[in-house]
Amino acid sequence: MLNSFPIAVFTGTVLGILAGLGVGGGSLLILWLSLVLNMSQQTCRGINLLFFIPAAVISCILQYKKGKLSPEKLLPAILAGTAAAAVFSFAGSRIDTEALKKPFGFLLLFTGLREILYRERKPK
Repeated sequence: MLNSFPIAVFTGTVLGILAGLGVGGGSLLILWLSLVLNMSQQTCRGINLLFFIPAAVISCILQYKKGKLSPEKLLPAILAGTAAAAVFSFAGSRIDTEALKKPFGFLLLFTGLREILYRERKPK
């Protein structure tokens, strides 16, 4: 039931919206794929990379239309992000998935706690 096409479309849409808002849709996608659909970590990472590309493009377009992004800042970020994704995707495929589970769990825990406890600082 949970791996049906309508559920996949709904879940992908919700996580895409969250990713566009910067909430961490990609991290939630990995959790969904690994814990609910029981996929391997390597498959989850590959799907997450494919998922992120259209979400990032749409988010960049919307932020550009709002005037929050300039081409001078956007192009270096795209190039650096693409290069880093390629390098670490290659490196991640060479590392044992069991070795990645705990650090990724700590990263998710740290990020979640930071988001919960974050308070905007008042300008001085």
